[in-house]
Order: sequence, then C-alpha cells, then structure tokens
Amino acid sequence: MAAQGAYRCIECNGEATELYRDYQRGVLRISICKSCQKPVDKYIEYDPVIILINAVLCKAQAYRHILFNTKINIHGKLCIFCLLCEAYIRWLQLQDSSQNTDPDDLIRYAKEWDFYRMFGIASLEQTSFFIGIFITLWWMTPEMLKRRSDFILLLKALLLSTYGKLLLIPAVIWEHDYTPLCLAFIKVFVLISNSQAIRVTLNLNRILPWFAIFFGLILENGVVCLFQRMGWDV
Repeated sequence: MAAQGAYRCIECNGEATELYRDYQRGVLRISICKSCQKPVDKYIEYDPVIILINAVLCKAQAYRHILFNTKINIHGKLCIFCLLCEAYIRWLQLQDSSQNTDPDDLIRYAKEWDFYRMFGIASLEQTSFFIGIFITLWWMTPEMLKRRSDFILLLKALLLSTYGKLLLIPAVIWEHDYTPLCLAFIKVFVLISNSQAIRVTLNLNRILPWFAIFFGLILENGVVCLFQRMGWDV
C-alpha cells in the first residue's frame, strides 16, 4: 500500500492512499475518495489515447491523473524536443528571409550555427517565462511553494504542459497561407495548457495562473527585446 497522500483524487484533489485494491485473479476494485465519494482515479481503466485526448481538451481530471497518479518521467526529454521544434521553426524563418538563392551559399548557410543559436535563444526565453511564473506565484502564494518538492512538481507540470509545441512541425510541413495563424493558435494553446497545469498543481482558481503567465510573458518579451537590441534575429 502506498504512503499517506501518495495519490490525489482527480475530482476533488483530495489525498488518497491507493488508486485500487487488487483482490488477485484479475479482480480489481477502484478506490473511492473519502471526500467526494467518487472514484479516486477513473483513468486507470482508460486507454492512453483517451487520456491524451482529455489532456488535449485541458480537463483538470486528466492533468491530475498524469501529474499525481502516474510515474511519467519524460518532462526533460519532452522539453528538449519542444525546444528543438521551436528552434527549427525559427531557423526556417531565418533561412526564408535570405534573398540569396545561390545553392553554394545555401549549403554554406546550412552549415552555420544559426540553428544552435536559435535553440539557445528559445531556451533562454522559456527559462525567463518560467522564472516570471515562479516569482509571481511565490510572491502571491508563498505558502504554496514552501518546499523544494513543490517547485520541482510545478516545474515538471509546466514542462509537460508545453507539449503543444510539438504541433509546430506539422504546421510547417503542411505549409499553407494560414501557417502564421496556426502558429498563433499553437502559442495560445500552450499558454492555456500552462495555466491548467499551474491551477491543478497548486489547486488555485482560474485567475491567479493567468496572472502569473502574464508576468512570465512580460519577462520573456523583455529577453526578446534585449536580443533585438543586440542586433540578433529572434
């Protein structure tokens, strides 16, 4: 049996000691939450595709299942891959802005370090965005971030909630006249996912997460302005 408070009810966010009880011979019984009298986590019976769809729909129950009741440890790899996707998009846009069509020059251009520079810029922007969120939340609700584990859990939630950036690649592969609009929608979707992740992790209302995201965007745009003053294309 798990330790006290090892799991969370996906409906009321109450603590639970177990998700189900195994009576052997394939007989399982889902635990009932003592607070809301509903199943602690109905998603343990669901197919991963259904869970992913519910997460895409930004359902709080799906987020609680993923963050509290599973042992997903891909947030670091997912973050790197999303940053690579964003860097690739920026690198393509920088390449498209070049007016020189000489094939030899394009080959030379491809060998430059612009892609790695874009990856570094994207990393710094995301880091500043997260720092803005952490500073705001720590200032507004210091009791929510008392322990190091609270910061780690929130960081993990934010990293996982940036999965929407993976849509950048198909948006460019299937390039059409509405690609800029698609990129804008992807940005909005990622921000909505970030807001839901903050809300679920810290059990907050809907306003405070958006307040934190707003200040995160201010700090991120400040970094962008700094790069532009340095004469860098971002």
